[in-house]
Amino acid sequence: MSDVRVMIVDVYVLRFTHGSGDAPEVLVLRRARGARSPGSWETVHGHIAEGEEPVAAAVRELKEETGLSPDRLYNLSRVESFYLHRSGVLALIPAFCAIVAADATVTISAEHDRSEWLIPEQAAARFSWPREGRALADALQLLRGGDAGPVEDVLRVL
Repeated sequence: MSDVRVMIVDVYVLRFTHGSGDAPEVLVLRRARGARSPGSWETVHGHIAEGEEPVAAAVRELKEETGLSPDRLYNLSRVESFYLHRSGVLALIPAFCAIVAADATVTISAEHDRSEWLIPEQAAARFSWPREGRALADALQLLRGGDAGPVEDVLRVL
């Protein structure tokens, strides 16, 4: 029987460089050689440490992988799943969206060899994992004005 665990977080990173009515830029990261899935493009994600809450893991992974801290962090009200066939674990993956400063500059970790800020359509097409395009669509729908509007009180965690 497989074990089901909340063990990974995804963090979609947006910056609004123009007016609030304009689409944000989306951060995409390319996996480095020697890392898992070299050459694949992804959002920020990583494992939740023992005893760590998913929100804390999202903030930590964002800092570790990009050097960024969120101005605001949102729960996307979305949980993905991924079957880890080698261990027989079904991993649950809460999705978050970090809004960072318009002039945010990325400092990538050794896990990645490249980062780009793209318009949403380009980012969705660039992501190697289909789940990332779907979650990005949710983020854009929920945060199109730079905040979560009438559901801000439910989705904003920082």
